[in-house]
Amino acid sequence: MRRARGTATKIDAKNGLAGLGTAAVITSVIALSGCVGAPAPPPVTIVATVTATPTPTPTPTPVAPPAAEPVPAPAPAPVPNAPAPVYEPGPAVDLGAADGANGTPVLDGSGMPISYTVVSGDHFFDIAQRFDLPQQQLLRMNPQIHDFGENVYIGDVINLDWTKTG
Repeated sequence: MRRARGTATKIDAKNGLAGLGTAAVITSVIALSGCVGAPAPPPVTIVATVTATPTPTPTPTPVAPPAAEPVPAPAPAPVPNAPAPVYEPGPAVDLGAADGANGTPVLDGSGMPISYTVVSGDHFFDIAQRFDLPQQQLLRMNPQIHDFGENVYIGDVINLDWTKTG
């Protein structure tokens, strides 16, 4: 409660300043204006320079790469079988007369047989054995022989020189 110029002024909660006269309100406003604090200072602007030092990236420790499993070598490509080489055992050697090969061979100057004439009772297989030659080789040397040597005829001349054919 406050008095303005010697008059008693009563401010009640219900009417507030409404029941007061104009002079009392002005006095109250002037009186209250002294309660206001000092004006706020102007805002302060702070300028700061921040220098950031980068943290060095740690150098990684070298690590050996994991050992790779050895890669097996690829299998070689299959190669088809080459034809068997023709094995020619060499010159004929007369092992002597035998059943199935009783004729007399023709010899060259060094005594090697060069031909044989088929006589009665001879067989191609026995002639090959007498002169120590495989049947297939004797057939290659004598293409004139028919039926794979199964049939030879009296008087047929069989070549025994392994360097010549027929």
